[in-house]
Amino acid sequence: MFFKRKKVMNVKTYGAQVLKKHARPVDRIDDEIRELAVSMLDTMKAFDGIGLAGPQVGSEKRIVAFGVPMRQPDCPVPPTPGELLLLPRMPFVVINPEIISSSSEIETADEGCLSVPEIYAPVTRPARVMFRAVMVETGEVINVECGGLLGRCIQHELDHLDGKLFVDRLTEEDKKRVLAELQALKKRGEKNNFSRKI
Repeated sequence: MFFKRKKVMNVKTYGAQVLKKHARPVDRIDDEIRELAVSMLDTMKAFDGIGLAGPQVGSEKRIVAFGVPMRQPDCPVPPTPGELLLLPRMPFVVINPEIISSSSEIETADEGCLSVPEIYAPVTRPARVMFRAVMVETGEVINVECGGLLGRCIQHELDHLDGKLFVDRLTEEDKKRVLAELQALKKRGEKNNFSRKI
């Protein structure tokens, strides 16, 4: 993409303070941002993720890597314009992403997270969002409606930029169900400086 050198970063885990902070906007796309973008793509791939936000690798910048797989051809729901545009271009990195609007229709599905390893729980989110961001590789501004797994991934990753994890969106009942696992994860994280390594 930009640099050939591979750099897999440590992923911050549940309990790390950086995961609770609001990330700052990126002023410009320079070599530092391009190199961070490549490292985030390498890290996302190494951990088999489909999305990775700046705070998850210790950066307080509003930057997100996406690697959402193509839709299954037998999916009964028609693809949104964002899926048609963006899925063939995966993986890519954006800066200053934002959700302009959300659909009133909601969907519930299990989510997991590289920063909350081995814990999955149902999260209810809008079915579609209007997504705006700047592509790091080209500087192109995208502004498109996204649904399906892509729409969910966008919402999940943008939560990270605002200091929120998917477990913060669970119902009280579901939060109680995973509480012991979260406490164990935090305890393990304290021993490893909340860093998850390959």
